[in-house]
Amino acid sequence: MAGATAQQAPSVTVSATRDPVDKSYRNMLAGMDLFERHHALAPQATLRFLLLPRLPTTQLDGITLRVAGDTVSLPVPVAPDHSFILPRNPDAAREDAALIASRKTSTLTWRADVRSPGVPADKRRLGDLRLECLVGVEAGLLSNNTQWFTSPERVCGTPDGNYLFFAERPVFAVTLQDGERRATLPFNALYAGGTQTPATLPYCDCQVLLDRSYYAPLWDRSWSDDTLLSFDDMDGPPGPDDTSINAGYVSTTQMLSRLGPAQVVSFDSGYQMWRYTYPAIRKSEQPAEFTILFGPDGMARKARLREP
Repeated sequence: MAGATAQQAPSVTVSATRDPVDKSYRNMLAGMDLFERHHALAPQATLRFLLLPRLPTTQLDGITLRVAGDTVSLPVPVAPDHSFILPRNPDAAREDAALIASRKTSTLTWRADVRSPGVPADKRRLGDLRLECLVGVEAGLLSNNTQWFTSPERVCGTPDGNYLFFAERPVFAVTLQDGERRATLPFNALYAGGTQTPATLPYCDCQVLLDRSYYAPLWDRSWSDDTLLSFDDMDGPPGPDDTSINAGYVSTTQMLSRLGPAQVVSFDSGYQMWRYTYPAIRKSEQPAEFTILFGPDGMARKARLREP
């Protein structure tokens, strides 16, 4: 009732043991404010936040969220796709509330989710990803290693910012298309750079999403915001950009005996990505790459030659 006095209002006590990495409500509001300031990157886009699994045992179905402060307990509805919109509440902001999940927060990966209308479901728009990165860093969504990052501009505007995105499915290749310009992302832009080890993987947001992870060239303004990223799935058939594999190279044993050791990234699914590099013709260019996807049976599924 609008005319209720302080004496008439019920006393509310919120008891919550906050996980050290529960998300700060103030920080997430700051991310939402940044979204509005940089909305020109994706003028028609909307902002949601997204929950992703961090561990093999993470169960996202049925998860609940609430904003918890000293006197505030505000439920946050979670959609079937595990995304949500964060409501603004001045009391929660004043009390420096936390966003608390019904799962242990260390089992979750959090991301901003920016989507422009008209973008096909199997593609991503680069301007949307640029805005996702800015919001995600400002909102403090990165797990474990947020102290490594200095500012959204530093992370999202430089080549070594290393903000990870996740495709819908395990990815074999990512291609950028901007008008007539077209390019395939290099191997080191996939699978968290291809450098994760069993010792380092627990510290990466990609812990169970390694085969879906990729870096986008957010910093490279020669690619416009309207650039579209297309994804070739591991489980899909070979496409027109892929390279045929000769009969004598179709198994891991044959490939190793003929081409020697490769850089190998192995996934929990049993799939492996192998990478060979060849010197570039000109010193200013990146080396050529030959990548091969092997299935759990050790047989090649598809391959691609990427030249500068």
